[in-house]
Amino acid sequence: MTVQANVLALVQEAMEARRSNEALDTPLDAAGEAAMIDAAARKVEELLDVLRIDHRNDHNTRDTPRRVAKMLVRELLKGRFTAPPELTEFRNAEEFDHLIVTGPIAVRSTCAHHLMPIYGTAFIGILPAKGGNILGLSKYDRIVDHFAARFQIQEELVKQIANFIVEATRPRGLAVRISAVHMCKTHRGVRAGHDSRMVNSSFHGEMLESRELREEFLRECATLERSAR
Repeated sequence: MTVQANVLALVQEAMEARRSNEALDTPLDAAGEAAMIDAAARKVEELLDVLRIDHRNDHNTRDTPRRVAKMLVRELLKGRFTAPPELTEFRNAEEFDHLIVTGPIAVRSTCAHHLMPIYGTAFIGILPAKGGNILGLSKYDRIVDHFAARFQIQEELVKQIANFIVEATRPRGLAVRISAVHMCKTHRGVRAGHDSRMVNSSFHGEMLESRELREEFLRECATLERSAR
């Protein structure tokens, strides 16, 4: 497929209704990625022209449109254009059925409202099924990174992470908690201090039904947070 055909295909796909934090139906291949970067770079050039920034002669911004396009496609929005991480599971041979908590997991995302960074930490609590499998710990970090790498709002990010883990691994219970700074609040508008954070959680299964389990999860989050400082 030619570059021009790739660009036309991207334009046609863009016309379809698709939320900013939803993945494409089919991950981008190398040709599709290259075409998207080329098309995005041209649009960034147009934006800089509107803002009267000389990206053709200024040594600081000469290559900025293409750098920004690559950053968006390959980094900030890569979760929309790539397949979810492959999950490595291990047999729960000893039928461990108590709470497992992992974190802090780095959260790096981009606010869908103002396209400003969101950064903070996630904690995940799992109640494994006796006859099921246990997910490799590093996979939780990869799952968080995958769903954070797109334009997001935190209320939906925490649910996307939780729903994916529940559907993929079927634990008896699951909890996801995110605490993050939103630069759309610290660097514009009210210009709040960086101690100003947003915290939210999503609970499923026995973690939703049991107050004791939720309290245990939150205590373990606090302990892990203190030890990480």
